[in-house]
Amino acid sequence: MLLLDLVWSVSQLFRLGGQFSAADGAADRCNALNGNLELPDTTILNTSYIAGQTTVPTPGSCQPSANVPVSLCRVEFVITTSDSSSVHAEAWLPDEWSGRFLALGNGGLGGCIDYDNLDYGASLHFATVASDNGHDGNDGKVFWNQPEVLKDFAFRAVHVESVIGKQITEAYYGRKHDKSYFLGCSTGGRQATRAALSFPEDFDGIVAGAPATDFNHLIGWVLTQQTFFGPPPSPDRRNPNFIPPDLWDTVAEEILAQCDELDGVKDRIITEPDACEFRPESLICTGAMTANSTCLSLAQVEVLRKIYRPLYGLDGQLIYPRYDPGTEGDGNSQAVFSGTLFPISADWYKYTIFNDSEHDFSNFGLKDIALADSINPAGISTFDGDLSAFRDRGGKFISYHGRRDQLIPSGNSKRVYDLISSTLQMPTLDPFYRLFLVPGMTHCGLGPGAWKFGQVGGATSNENASTHNVLLAVVDWVESGVAPDVMVGTSDDGKERAHCRYPQRSVWDGEKFNCRR
Repeated sequence: MLLLDLVWSVSQLFRLGGQFSAADGAADRCNALNGNLELPDTTILNTSYIAGQTTVPTPGSCQPSANVPVSLCRVEFVITTSDSSSVHAEAWLPDEWSGRFLALGNGGLGGCIDYDNLDYGASLHFATVASDNGHDGNDGKVFWNQPEVLKDFAFRAVHVESVIGKQITEAYYGRKHDKSYFLGCSTGGRQATRAALSFPEDFDGIVAGAPATDFNHLIGWVLTQQTFFGPPPSPDRRNPNFIPPDLWDTVAEEILAQCDELDGVKDRIITEPDACEFRPESLICTGAMTANSTCLSLAQVEVLRKIYRPLYGLDGQLIYPRYDPGTEGDGNSQAVFSGTLFPISADWYKYTIFNDSEHDFSNFGLKDIALADSINPAGISTFDGDLSAFRDRGGKFISYHGRRDQLIPSGNSKRVYDLISSTLQMPTLDPFYRLFLVPGMTHCGLGPGAWKFGQVGGATSNENASTHNVLLAVVDWVESGVAPDVMVGTSDDGKERAHCRYPQRSVWDGEKFNCRR
């Protein structure tokens, strides 16, 4: 079948209830893309029509297989971005298409295609595309002396996956998409922010979770926290500063004792960590310490003081907000507090800042963060408040951040909001940008709070209601002008809670939490 015939035949298919049905002859049209579709700097590696409720093998080192929820056309392709870099990507094109396009972000050092959300987007009838962000896996060594690979990671991969993904979508369905969206968390949240800053035409609506913005400072902040502790003690090495994992339970319980009820209810959730002025001296041992002590030494208490205050630079400027009290209760906080260098942070500094695979971090400090500022590889920082172009073309941006995030302090999302507000001279960003802070949620999801609100597949109790689903909320905002007032989350035990948009506060009225200015 010639490409023109393919486009004509697809254009004759019908739409029902706002959805485009591509089921008739879908396998033939899907397979025809492989031989007939020519796109700039792009090679179609494979096309396959997949029946719903199927498991398919996946390329790369990140995972062996992926679930396919609905019948769709799977297009695997590679985009050449320079003489020394390329982006591998997939488009999942469901039989029942809403006319919407969805691009996905990455996590960590960003070399894994997000198959979970390809599954999720397709199940909600989005034509969905995701990429490996320009490399395979999460090992930072791929950036070593590879400036073009760094560019893909920093900003280019999401842009090209969007541009080419939209063209593949149009070729398959026979018409252009109606609206374009982006969904990502952590690194994906930073990618979302960078897309709005650098490519404001790419997306009509964006959902950005726990954005890893001000990236060099974030990575430097993590490494600095670890220098406060030093390495774990060993038979031939004492370390009076180190706090062993079992004592973190003691710290967590003391913080809850001091701050849990600041919001008016005892529920083991600190609604507003910024209101918690933790006094670690209450944990100082009054007698001799033993191996079984559940109290801390003066040196350990001083380490806690450093953790629960902001980090400032050589010239007194804020580097990064403090660790959120209440977060240490999550077991994954040991990624930061174990005394072992966090791999993402260590790799970033070794391979992009120091250019030294054997770098010794024992003397890491503020001077090294200043060095990262001066280099700012591929413009990775992503700390700019000028979203005027995205705003002026009608773009809508929803950000969210867990108040129990063990990897990225939620105070940074407040800081980004305030930066945008100051830059654009808008006292409130409500017309185009809304930030929802989620008490009791850890990094991107999970935790004791009401963390399920449609930010990832399966993370909602009512995925078809935009009040409970952040992806559908941004769709309603873009397409119907209905801005999300609150975001309703559901906890693992089925309890709902309305999450407030910043700068509103969550206030207990004796029966439930309400949002107040």
